[in-house]
Amino acid sequence: MRRIALEEAFWLPDLGEETHPFGHLTPRNREWVDHVQSRLVDLSEQRLREMDDFGIDIHVLSLTSPGVQAHTDTSSAIRDARQSNEVLSKTVTAHPDRFVGFAALPTQDPEAAAKELEHSVLELGLRGALVNDHTAGRYLDDRAYDVLWDKLQELGVPLYIHPNAVSAQALKVLSGYEYLSGGSFGWSVAVGGHALRLIYGRVFDRFPDATVILGHMGEFLPFQTTRLDSRHANLTLTDPPDLNPSEYLRRNFMITTSGVCSHSALIAAAEAIGMDRIMFAIDYPYEETSTAAEFLDTLPLPASDIAAISHLNAERVLGIPAV
Repeated sequence: MRRIALEEAFWLPDLGEETHPFGHLTPRNREWVDHVQSRLVDLSEQRLREMDDFGIDIHVLSLTSPGVQAHTDTSSAIRDARQSNEVLSKTVTAHPDRFVGFAALPTQDPEAAAKELEHSVLELGLRGALVNDHTAGRYLDDRAYDVLWDKLQELGVPLYIHPNAVSAQALKVLSGYEYLSGGSFGWSVAVGGHALRLIYGRVFDRFPDATVILGHMGEFLPFQTTRLDSRHANLTLTDPPDLNPSEYLRRNFMITTSGVCSHSALIAAAEAIGMDRIMFAIDYPYEETSTAAEFLDTLPLPASDIAAISHLNAERVLGIPAV
């Protein structure tokens, strides 16, 4: 069965130092850091060998966090986004059956981000974009980003919202335990909150055909649908969203399994938002391909559901030709 993995990272050493994937993280095991860094900068040989070893047909490649969202200078963000997207496009062209790409966007300037998206999709052949959460504390519900949402909807491509290694604000409850502010907990809180901002900022009422992808089994949100709806019913808002939160999650969001290789979590998420909303991902090279492949191999689901998660949903959302 074909396997398409959607959250697979790379990095280019030529980019600005602000984009360095380990420049903003809490201290990590040196051996693990070396393992990850060697794989981030390898866009073909080692990556393809590991894909072949574990039966992964396609990596959907994206510039690793914090990416261009870390830049404080807009011109640097525009430059690095263009360079990253051009290198990515050449990589995809060299291996068209193995790689697909998500564009990096200079969200420091919403108009420039929309233009880079259009260039990346129409001229470079990329199939959507990935943004690392906030940009200097600014979120995508800001009405200035309507130009970007309009372009996403016009082109019919998804936007993956990924955690940002640079926190917009510290979670006080984690003071003294800052290592929990990253991938184990804090990042999911941040991106899940960003997704709720989009719902309550009425982004999907203005752009009902927009599609957002969330990694890590939906950043907690699928497991909170009942709670979100029950609390929503008690709110008094001057400009409320047209639908309940769960309805947007089932209409405008896709999720991936990246880093959450749990059968029970996947089944619960599918019950909440639908099997047609879930796509396979590894989170390479931060997570192990072997673990993700075994997770997929042992899913206690009908073959039709496994096919949807493994490749059919991704083919539909990203416009990848079936084989």
